[in-house]
Amino acid sequence: MCGIAGFVLRNRNADVSLLRTMCTLIRHRGPDDEGLLARENWAIGMRRLSIIDLVTGNQPMSNEDGSLWIVFNGEVYNFEALREHLSERGQRFRTRSDTEAVLYIYQHYGVEGFTRLRGMFAAAIWDGRNRRMILVRDRFGKKPLYWCVRDSGLYFASELKCLREACAPLELDEQAIRLYLQFSYIPDPLTPIRGIQKLTPGSWLAFDEGGSVRTGRYWTLPAPAEHASPGFTEQEACALVRETFDESVRLRMIADVPLGAFLSGGIDSSLVVASMARQSQAPVKTFSIGFEEAAFNELPYARLVAEQYKTEHHEIVVRPDAVSLVERLVRHFDEPFGDSSAIPTYLVSEFAARHVKVALSGDGGDELFGGYQSFFAVDRLRRFDAAPQALRRIVSGIAESLPYSAYGKNYLRMISRSSPLERYFELNYAPYFLRRQLLEPHWMLPSNEHFFRTTFSACLPANGADILTQVLYFEATANLTGDMLVKVDRMSMANSLEVRAPMLDHELAAVTARIPHAWKIHGGRGKQILIKALGDRLPPALLDRPKQGFAVPLPIWFRGPLRPMLGDMLGGKQFLERGIVRPAFVRTLLDEHASGRRDNSHWLWRLLMLELWLREWKEVGVPAGAAPVGVSG
Repeated sequence: MCGIAGFVLRNRNADVSLLRTMCTLIRHRGPDDEGLLARENWAIGMRRLSIIDLVTGNQPMSNEDGSLWIVFNGEVYNFEALREHLSERGQRFRTRSDTEAVLYIYQHYGVEGFTRLRGMFAAAIWDGRNRRMILVRDRFGKKPLYWCVRDSGLYFASELKCLREACAPLELDEQAIRLYLQFSYIPDPLTPIRGIQKLTPGSWLAFDEGGSVRTGRYWTLPAPAEHASPGFTEQEACALVRETFDESVRLRMIADVPLGAFLSGGIDSSLVVASMARQSQAPVKTFSIGFEEAAFNELPYARLVAEQYKTEHHEIVVRPDAVSLVERLVRHFDEPFGDSSAIPTYLVSEFAARHVKVALSGDGGDELFGGYQSFFAVDRLRRFDAAPQALRRIVSGIAESLPYSAYGKNYLRMISRSSPLERYFELNYAPYFLRRQLLEPHWMLPSNEHFFRTTFSACLPANGADILTQVLYFEATANLTGDMLVKVDRMSMANSLEVRAPMLDHELAAVTARIPHAWKIHGGRGKQILIKALGDRLPPALLDRPKQGFAVPLPIWFRGPLRPMLGDMLGGKQFLERGIVRPAFVRTLLDEHASGRRDNSHWLWRLLMLELWLREWKEVGVPAGAAPVGVSG
C-alpha cells in the first residue's frame, strides 16, 4: 500500500524536484519508504506502506531489461497464483511482491492482463518499448488515481493535492460543485478542478509522448438480476455466497504485518470478523469505537460478536476535539466531501493504527446485497406509478404552494414526480424544494435523471431496467465509489492504515449480480440472502435489530462545540457573498437547527465542508462568465 505520483513531459526533461514535492505531500500514505525515478522526459515516484515482501518489494520496480517500470498502490490478493502462472511460462522473479507480478502480467498480456488481477490498486507503468505511460485503477475504485493533461504533458497522483503543485493555474469546475450540492460528493470522473479527472474504476489510460490519450475499460460491474436464471435456486445462491465470501476474506488476510478488523456491531463487519475467526489459528484483533450519546453507540452489539469469537477486542468511547478534527478532514479529502460518517471512520482508523497496519471492513454489503432503507421504499412507492399525469400535476402544484416550513411538502413533491427514478432521487438525496430555496439558480442541478441516464444507461439492460435494478446499480457504482470508498481510503490512509473490503471482491460481485431482487429484499428488509447464507454465524440480537448507520452525534455537536465554527463559517460575509446560496435561507437553516425545531445537520455539514474547502483552495480561479464564488485570491 502506498501513494504514487509522476508525469510525462513533452519536449523537455523531467525535474526530479517536482516529483519529490508531489510524493512528500502524500507521505501519510506511505511513511515506510520513498522511491523516485526521473529519466529523460518521464518520472515516477511513490511513498510506501510496507505490507507484503517487506525486504525486497521496493519501488519503482523494473523488469529484467529496464524497458518497463512500475509504481503500484494497493494489493493484488491472487498474486501468488499469478506468479505460478507466469513461472510456468518461463518468467523469473526477483522479489516476493505483488507489484512484480503486476509488472510481468502487463509485459506478457498488455492492458488485457488487468482482467487477471483480483484486488484493489492504482498503478502507473512506464512502457519504454512503446514510449507511453499506462495508468490503471481497480474495478470498484477503492484506490484513487487523479490525472490531468496540460500542454506540458501528463501528470498523475494518488491525491489531488499533488496535482495542485503540478497543474497550475487551477479553475473551478462548476458542474462538479452542482453535483456535490446534490449528492454530497463529486462523482467520478469529475473533480472540483476543471481539467483534472479521476480515472474511472475498472479502466486504464495510455498517454504517449505525442500527447495522445487513449482509455479503455477492462471491467464493468454486472447489472443485478431482476429474476433468477432458469435452474438457479436460492439454496445454490446461498452456497455460492458462503464459498466466495470466505475465499474473499481468506485472500485479504494475507499480510506480513499485524492485521485486524473493524467491528461496528452491524451485520457486514460482524460477518467479516466471523469468517476471519473461522479461518485463523490466532485470535482476531477487532476495533470498535463508541460515543457518549447512547443513540450513536453500537459498542454493546460489537461486544456480542467479540465475545462469541473470542477476539482480541479493543474498544474506546471517544469525545473528540470536533473543531480540530473537522479542519483535518478537509485537508485530507482535497475535495468538498459532505458525508459526516468520515468522522467515525477517521477515529476508528486512528484507533486501529495504534495496533495493526491492516484492517478488514464490511464496506460494500449494503450496496451489493440491498441493505439500505431506500431500497425498501422503492417497492412501497411503486403504487404511485399508476397515478395519472393530471393528478400528479395537481399534487405537484399543491407541494409548490406550501411554504418551506410545511411538513409533508417534500413527500407531496416526491410522489408527484414523473418517473420512479426521479422519485428515488427526490426522496433520498437533496430535495428540489430545499435546493430551490437554498441555492442561487446558477448552482442548481437541473435533473438527477439526466445525470443518471448519461452516466449509467450503457451499463444496464438494453431492454429497459427495472427501477430497483437502476437504484441498486447507482448505489453500487456512483455512490459507493464517490462516497463510501473515498471516505474509507482518505481516512484510513490519513492514519497510514490499509483497509481491505472482502465484500467488494469482483468474484463475489459476480455472484450477487445473479441473485434476484426478491431474494435480497423482501418483507421490508434487505440482505435476506446474506442472512440466510451466513446468519447462523452471528448472535441473534444482531439479526433482529434495525439498521443503524455509522454516524456521529452531529446534530448535538452543531448545538454545542461546533456551533461557533458553524456560525462563523456559514453566517459570515465571506460565504454568504460567494453567490452560491441565498443568505436569508442559510440563516433560517441555522436558526431552525439551533432552536431544535428541525435537524438540519446534514445540510449544514455539506455547506460547512464546501466553505472550508473553498478557503483551503483559495487560489482556485472562477471561469469567465460564471457566478461569483470568490475563491481566487
